[in-house]
Amino acid sequence: MDSVFKALSDKNRRQILSLLKKGHLTVGEIQKHFSISAASLSHHLSILKQADLVVAERHGQFIKYALNLSVFEEVAQLFYTFFKFK
Repeated sequence: MDSVFKALSDKNRRQILSLLKKGHLTVGEIQKHFSISAASLSHHLSILKQADLVVAERHGQFIKYALNLSVFEEVAQLFYTFFKFK
C-alpha cells in the first residue's frame, strides 16, 4: 500500500490516472497532455505500474495503459474503514 500512496503523491501521476479514467491510452496519447520529457513520462508510468495502479498491454507495436481498478477498490475500502461512523 505504501507504493500506492507514493505513486499518488505526484501531481503528474495523478494527471496520468485522470487521463486513463477515459480509457486505454498509448504513451504518445498520454504525452500530448504533458510538457515533460518522454523519459520522465516513462519514469512516472513505471512508478504507477509498480504500484499496480495501471496495467500495460501490448497491441501490435503499441503499448496501451489502463487503470487497474482493483487497486483503487482496495484503497477505497481502506479509507472506508478509517472513516466508517458507527
